[in-house]
Amino acid sequence: MASFHHRWRLTMFLVVATLAIIDRANGAGYGDTPRGFQATVWQPSHATFYGDESASATMGGACGFGNLVTSGYGTDTAALSSVLYSKGFACGQCFQIKCVQSDSCYSTIVTVTATNLCPPNPSQDSNNGGWVPCVKKGGIKFSLQGNGYWLLVYVMNVGGGGDIASMWVKGTKTSWLAMSHNWGASYQAFATLSGQTLSFKITSYTSQETIIATNVAPSSWQVGMTYQANVNFN
Repeated sequence: MASFHHRWRLTMFLVVATLAIIDRANGAGYGDTPRGFQATVWQPSHATFYGDESASATMGGACGFGNLVTSGYGTDTAALSSVLYSKGFACGQCFQIKCVQSDSCYSTIVTVTATNLCPPNPSQDSNNGGWVPCVKKGGIKFSLQGNGYWLLVYVMNVGGGGDIASMWVKGTKTSWLAMSHNWGASYQAFATLSGQTLSFKITSYTSQETIIATNVAPSSWQVGMTYQANVNFN
């Protein structure tokens, strides 16, 4: 969880930051709207920050992405409210933020990726926001953990909506096996998959689009290794 301290709270407390999604993705320079993309209007929200300019305090987080630089997310990240976090299903989603209603605001619209959970403040209302297409380089990454009887997979660098609703794994000796949500952006399968080449099937939580990453991890795959597919959501 993100650790918030009053000394880090923004002094521009009159500023209303807006989590947003634009009507058309290409309006923000993201090219054609991807299949399944459902845009919503700008929603008002409030924002603060934690950590400092080194971004050391923002590494890790409730989504389990670990080092955000090496996992492909960089430092333009955000901790979501419990409503937006959606029990971890929003991990990897991209949001747009703009500052309004203050002379201190810049006109810049910033795109951030959800990598953490912000502890709720019962005295403040929560507002649902929206997402924009996540533009990622290369294919989806799969970091493997577990043992010979239990496979735990952290899924990173997801394009499109950036999130995952459901996931399956297939070994060279098995059919498609449904994986259950563990926490954050991790999914698990209780099966003996060692010594088999692994493929993964993923459905986006937001767009409901499904893609298959074939033969991602070789039969010699090992726990602690990360393997990258050659496919991704648009």
